[in-house]
Amino acid sequence: MTEQQILDALREVTHPGNGERNIVELGLVERIETGEGSVTVTLAFPKRPDPLKDYLKGAARAAVIRHCPKGTSVEIKTIVKDEAPRKKPQEFTLEYVSEVGHIVGIASGKGGVGKSTVAVNLAVALARLGYSVGLADADVYGPSVPIMTGTEGAMPDAEKDGDTDLMVPIEKYGVKWMSIGYFAPPGQALIWRGPMACSALKQMILQAKWGPLDFLLVDMPPGTGDIHISLLQDVPMEGAVIVTTPQDVALADVVKGADMFRNKNIARKIFGIVENMAWFTPEAHPDEKYYIFGKGGGEAVARQLGIPVLGRVPLVQSIREGGDAGEPAALSSRPDSLAFLDIAAKLAEAITTRSDAY
Repeated sequence: MTEQQILDALREVTHPGNGERNIVELGLVERIETGEGSVTVTLAFPKRPDPLKDYLKGAARAAVIRHCPKGTSVEIKTIVKDEAPRKKPQEFTLEYVSEVGHIVGIASGKGGVGKSTVAVNLAVALARLGYSVGLADADVYGPSVPIMTGTEGAMPDAEKDGDTDLMVPIEKYGVKWMSIGYFAPPGQALIWRGPMACSALKQMILQAKWGPLDFLLVDMPPGTGDIHISLLQDVPMEGAVIVTTPQDVALADVVKGADMFRNKNIARKIFGIVENMAWFTPEAHPDEKYYIFGKGGGEAVARQLGIPVLGRVPLVQSIREGGDAGEPAALSSRPDSLAFLDIAAKLAEAITTRSDAY
């Protein structure tokens, strides 16, 4: 692959904070080195820290991979202009979450159970109950908070605090929102290795201007991988809520997720289970319930694990429509909306009064 072909690939990577200009046009491509089966690109950033550096590094790698022959080794290096040695990897502090009362993960053992829907609606419900709330969308490979909150296309501002660039969350519906999705063009996959994703997520959570909050919810990726372990080790997460559906395959993964939080090296509280899609109710027949994913599974696994069921959320059309329209169901006064308010109240009580919750 020629240097010109690599440059053409890198022109596909735009900087969201610089008028969507590409990184070649911005002069960020310092050096391209090619070898037999390998490509190394060096990106040069100015001395002023760029909060999107990790995103641009990952996007550049993905762009080159797409155009390289299969099996090509692609490495993206970064330097600071006018400084020969690379700076040490950034160390994150807890200074900017010091005014947050409780950091709570919203987790699931598997994807497809509506975890992000529950997380967004819980945040809105807590705000409706009078709490100050933020939500960090850490589902790096499937960030859906921008769509669910009608903030797609928004770009968080940046503020300087000494030598640190802070990201300012987007505020809407009484909640402060921060998502990796704000920094990626719609439809572009984030092809990131674990360490790069972990660094970007920690930066998004620990270098955001949250201010005083009662609760900061973290919408975690599904599963139990290295991203989860890294977040739990470096972010002062007090505990978690596990979201599941009643079907057996989802419930089996709840046990695995609970085992991760209870691992002696992690040791985080589990405040309870939310059973999503607990039953289906047709809009035209609100009194009817159809248990299409099974019945009572959430309660059974909660008994097995010795944790409470915080609530059950029905599968109704209005919740899906609200998520697609960017208007969370918890904003209204329908029965499905009240379910989120009830869960939020139980969660707040569990966090503030049940110090032994596991």
